[in-house]
Amino acid sequence: MTLVAAHTRRSFARHTHAVHGIGVIDAGGQTSASGRGPVQAVRGEVITVNPGEVHDGIPMQGEKRRWRMVYLDASLWDQEYSVPASMPEWVRPVLQDAWVVRCFDALFASALGGADALALEERLAVLLRHAPTNVEPPLSAPATTGPLARARQRLADEETPPPSLAELAREAGLSRYQFLRAFTAAFGLPPHAWAQQQRLARAEHRLARGEALAEAATGSGFADQSHMTRAFRRFRGYTPGQYAAGRC
Repeated sequence: MTLVAAHTRRSFARHTHAVHGIGVIDAGGQTSASGRGPVQAVRGEVITVNPGEVHDGIPMQGEKRRWRMVYLDASLWDQEYSVPASMPEWVRPVLQDAWVVRCFDALFASALGGADALALEERLAVLLRHAPTNVEPPLSAPATTGPLARARQRLADEETPPPSLAELAREAGLSRYQFLRAFTAAFGLPPHAWAQQQRLARAEHRLARGEALAEAATGSGFADQSHMTRAFRRFRGYTPGQYAAGRC
């Protein structure tokens, strides 16, 4: 997955991309002659491009426009679609869909913020589910408690590296989006959020035993002490140091 942000009045000659692209116009607008016909996109609209699609890009009225794009490797579609002959393609070059914009914003912000792989996979699965393609993704299917319980146990087992959403979904026999919905319905939180709460609980246990902050952080599955501190502040309202002092 590649992220791009641009702010320019430059015109782009006809070109192609080897992968799917989806983005949002944040300011201004542009016109384009794409493989799906003439396109006009303005602020707040979603733009898409399919692999190999010839298109150009011209700023409206010669003014600067600002946009963000995410380019997706073919492998990122594998868990959502089973298409032996060809990959799905975006249906419309421009979408007026506030929900898709929110999904895109969440993915883009998470990627820029250094979110872990599981969180990124969750946000990507939601975005792919709601941006229309020429292939219908599989309908949500009920999952038995067995596969979901096994997935939850894997998240609780402190595996290094932790299992990916694609891996957990595959073991449950579901698409990533199906698994995400089923896990959330069964356990009240998405997999990433559930795993984060387990890390917090482990950290509290280690701090209560008197472990140093850095040791408790890495031993609980956090990337480092600052990562643990951010999680404590967000979900507990106090720092790990304050928690440790209160336990003494």
